[in-house]
Amino acid sequence: MKAFRLDELEAERAANDGAYLQFLKERNMSVGLYALDAGQTDPQQPHRQDEVYFVVSGRASITVGEETTTVANGSVVYVPAGVPHRFHHITEPLKVLVVFSPPEG
Repeated sequence: MKAFRLDELEAERAANDGAYLQFLKERNMSVGLYALDAGQTDPQQPHRQDEVYFVVSGRASITVGEETTTVANGSVVYVPAGVPHRFHHITEPLKVLVVFSPPEG
């Protein structure tokens, strides 16, 4: 079994000075923690993998393709592979668990 604590993952992500920390990679999926500050720009580009975002904390909008919705703690968003997407109008620091399938990297 592999088990993780969000507070420990956030500390590791912050210590590595990056917005994204991949903390699990298996044959069919990978999982990471993504964090953006309020007002920050989300620089990501479309990925070759399907993605699921689970918002742990914060508030923002996300645009996936031509659709936009507001997300907050507890929101779950599916993004098909290759579809442009980004978080924007980040009004509270955003922390998101990201599941990639197949695994990223």
